Amino acid sequence: MKNNMQEKTTRDGFGNGLVKIGANKDVVVLDGDMSDSTRSEKFAKLYPDRFFSLGISEADLVCTAAGMSSCGKIPFVSTFAEFLIGRAYDQILVSVCYSKMNVKLVGSHAGIATAEDGPTAQSITDISTTRVMPGMAVIVPADATEAEKATEFLAGHKGPAYLRLSRPRSRVIFDDSYKFSFGKAATMADGSDVSIISTGIVLPEALEAATLLKKSGISAEVINMATVKPIDKAAVIKAAKKGMIVTCEDGLVNGLGGAVAEVLGENCPAKLLRIGLDGFAESGSYKDLYKKYGLDAGGIARRVEEFCAKAK
Repeated sequence: MKNNMQEKTTRDGFGNGLVKIGANKDVVVLDGDMSDSTRSEKFAKLYPDRFFSLGISEADLVCTAAGMSSCGKIPFVSTFAEFLIGRAYDQILVSVCYSKMNVKLVGSHAGIATAEDGPTAQSITDISTTRVMPGMAVIVPADATEAEKATEFLAGHKGPAYLRLSRPRSRVIFDDSYKFSFGKAATMADGSDVSIISTGIVLPEALEAATLLKKSGISAEVINMATVKPIDKAAVIKAAKKGMIVTCEDGLVNGLGGAVAEVLGENCPAKLLRIGLDGFAESGSYKDLYKKYGLDAGGIARRVEEFCAKAK
């Protein structure tokens, strides 16, 4: 874990990861005319013969990638998350999932962190949508380093996968020695009273919230659940022994929150608080929106404190 306050975007991590796997001649990248924003342009500059810009045509992107996969290629499809999952839902479900194609879907600018672009571009349903698709793996990196490592992992992973990226710079948590473990949660801070399970760039806020809670006499464990599907059931069940679990995500609460609720309901009922969105947000700065919707450190700490007090 890094100790400094360096900030980078997870999409930059994705771009760097593409460069690292570019030597694999089976890797191809398709983009929806967003390569500067998604950072797939880094791959395009080095391997132009394996980069394909299909314009603003998400369904074509997905079906073309599925076709390339059927020929043995490893396609990475990148564009804005809201457009990729929303506009190409049928193609993803049928041409990728039903057909069991080895396609990697990369949704950038996800969540209300997309901020000033407004609700129509803020993808808040993508985690909950992709996690229920048969055979689809769902990865939500917490920082640029994890995004880079996850991209490298996906080049060797067989089967459909969704990688969720964010627009703004956020705190870098991990250093270059970090190893991404697919399907495994990681304990970022120990605690005995309550477990906070976070995914994506909300993780730094959850870690800071744990520090604030300590001052209030609440010992909070913080878990990074980078793989939402397959979720680490063992980690959730272990955390449930504390009796109280909180989930934090930049999106509708039936994404990570829904996945955790399912594990608890089937295995070990525990008190659960889901922090996230229950409807559309609005346009504004990334920091202001996180504060308004309780996804900043102060908001998370306040909700957890109230939750613990009520639970006891």
